[in-house]
Formats: sequence, C-alpha cells, structure tokens
Amino acid sequence: MDVVYSHVCGLDVHKKTVVACIITPDEKEIRTFSTMTDDLLQMVDWIKSKGCTHAAMESTGSYWKPVYNLLETEEIQTLVVNAQHIKHVPGRKTDVKDAEWIASLLRLGLLRGSFIPPRDQRELRELIRYRRSLIEERAREVNRIQKVLEGANIKLSSVASDILGKSARAMIEALIAGNVDPESLSELALRRLKNKKADLQRALKGLIGPHQRLMLQTQLRHVDELDALIQQLDEEIKRRMLPFEEDLERLDTIPGVARRTAEQIVAETGTDMSRFPSAAHLCSWAGVAPGNNESAGKRKSGRTTKGNPRLRSALIEAARAAVRTKHTYLSSLYHRIAARRGANRAAVAVAHRILTIVYHLLKENQVYNELGPHYYEERRREQMARQAIRKLEMLGYDVMVKEREQTA
Repeated sequence: MDVVYSHVCGLDVHKKTVVACIITPDEKEIRTFSTMTDDLLQMVDWIKSKGCTHAAMESTGSYWKPVYNLLETEEIQTLVVNAQHIKHVPGRKTDVKDAEWIASLLRLGLLRGSFIPPRDQRELRELIRYRRSLIEERAREVNRIQKVLEGANIKLSSVASDILGKSARAMIEALIAGNVDPESLSELALRRLKNKKADLQRALKGLIGPHQRLMLQTQLRHVDELDALIQQLDEEIKRRMLPFEEDLERLDTIPGVARRTAEQIVAETGTDMSRFPSAAHLCSWAGVAPGNNESAGKRKSGRTTKGNPRLRSALIEAARAAVRTKHTYLSSLYHRIAARRGANRAAVAVAHRILTIVYHLLKENQVYNELGPHYYEERRREQMARQAIRKLEMLGYDVMVKEREQTA
C-alpha cells in the first residue's frame, strides 16, 4: 500500500503512561512517557523534533484528553480513533505493539478520526453534562425521601403528585419539627391540595421515628444544595449559549424539545452541520440509527450502536415527551410504529426523526413546520384505500368507491 503520511506518531494512552511510536522514512523510534503534564510536554517536543505532521491515539475513556489538549495547540493534526476500528491481532498485544500498530495504520491513511469539537464547545459540553448529572442526583435524592416516608407509614405521595411541592414540603418540614397531628399538618395544604384534606389526614397518619426525621432533614438539605448548584450552572450555561439563541429558539419549536434539551443537543453536536455529510451520518454518530448486519442474504439483528450515550438519552426523553403531544406528526409516527414494533423501538424511531429534523433546521436555518397527524396517510392515500377495499372484500362486502368532492 502507498504511504499517505511520511512522518507519523502512534500513541497508546493509559492512565499513568503513554507509549509513543514515531515512524519516519529514516527510522522508527518508540518511547514511554508519564502522563504528568511536564512529561507530556517533553513528549510533544520530541514529536515536533522528529517532524511529525500527524498523530493518532485510541479514545480510551477520558485519558486521551490531556494528550489531545497539548497536541491541538501545536501544528500536529491529531486523530482520536474508535478503538473498535483498530483492534490488534489477538494474542499479539502489548503497549509497544499497540503504539506501533496505530502508527503503521496512520502512515497508510487507514485511520478515520472521531468528531472532536472545538475547545469552547467541549467546555460547554462538560458544563451541560455535569448539570444533567446533578439533575439526575436530585431525582435520586427525591426518591430517597419518598422511601423514608413510606418506611414511616406516611403515604404523602399517594395524594400529592410532587412530594417537594410547596404544600408537601411544608408538611415534611413540620414532620421533621415533631408535628405528627394529621389535622394540623393537612391545614398546610395550598391550592389544589386544599380539596384533599380528608385524604391528606389519612395519608399523614404514620409512625415516624427520630432517625427518620434526621434522614429527612439531611435529604432536604441535600436537595437544596443541589438546586443551588443547578441554578449556578444554569446561569453559566445561559451566558455561554448567548451566541446560539436563534438556534435554540429554532429547536424549541420541535414537539418534545424544550430549552434544556435544545441546549444539550447544541452542546453535543454543535451548530455547524457541515461536519456531518448527511442527517443519516449524524443519526448514526448519535446512536439512534439502525445497524446493518446482513449475511448470506439474511438480515440479522439491526440493533442500534452505543453512539453518543448522552445525546441519545436526551433524544429518547424528547421522543417520550413528543408522544404526549396531541395532533402532531411525531406523536402519530410513534403510535403507528409502536402498534407493530413495540414502545421502545418506536421511541428510538421518533428520536431518530427528531435528530433528522434538528440537522435540517440547523443546516438550512429553517423553523420547524408541523406536518400534522395525517401526513403519512396522505402520502399513501391510494395504497391505503386499496388496502381498506381489499379487507372489506375479504369480509364479503361489495365495495363501490366514489371520491368525495373537496369543500373549501
């Protein structure tokens, strides 16, 4: 095979060490460096001294990031490659051979780099991912509060839909303070819960102990701390999202996609869709596209790949929300697929369609155009009419079809 790049470096990155293999027309040299910043800087200087123009490494967890951060500041084109694409021969694997193998593949132009966004987008992505982790932790803490209440025979969640709403929170704080009288606790109800005082009195009659009061107090304090941190991150993310306000408003018009979901999509994919040749490539990268697995004319499992798990999760959530909208194309799509393929596959299909819409909205600077719940039927109008006639004839009916005149 022809050599594409003459001066290359292959990197096998680990937590504590990096094995670097440089291949040039004159020599092949391998060295091992520590992952401390001083040692990594020495490695970069060594790579530059050898005249390397390209470097490649596997995307091993988060260990590639310190190396990439230093290499991207130099005039060295760096590829972060999916480890599955460059698997070495089984039984012949060492760190040195891995680095040499990566360098050899890079030299022949056989490696394809993963999508690594610019530094600003990477920072925004880290903030949004951390905020999502805090939101998930808050949900877990709320579930723990619910568990403690159940253990104390208090069935507050059976009456109040939100156990940390204004009324329910006041009742929990009163329980912590030592008030166990159901009647006085039910008087703390506000708004809608005022009409449920009889149910509240029954639900608030329990057997709460001192250790449970301590747990509830600690859990409420933890929830408050998480709320404050989430608010702090919201403000920082909002500031960094100012250049993308138009794009966020455009994505917010898609059913099921709210502000936070739109922020996560923009942080994960960026707004420059030229990085992806088509919407299908973007969906495959996100992990919401069906896989190809065919052999001997038989189509086997077409399960989706892992892709980008955080973006995939956000899209599935958006799909579940879009399902609950009324008289929309996405809701109709879900129900049509779920009837024959199941709810989970239908949700992935809707997530796939949402990301396809996102691709075109960002690429063409358009606003979402709602197609309506009967768009699919209108496209297959004649085919569906033939199917309906055939079914009626199978049941023994004679069918005469006359098209109804359209009225303005």
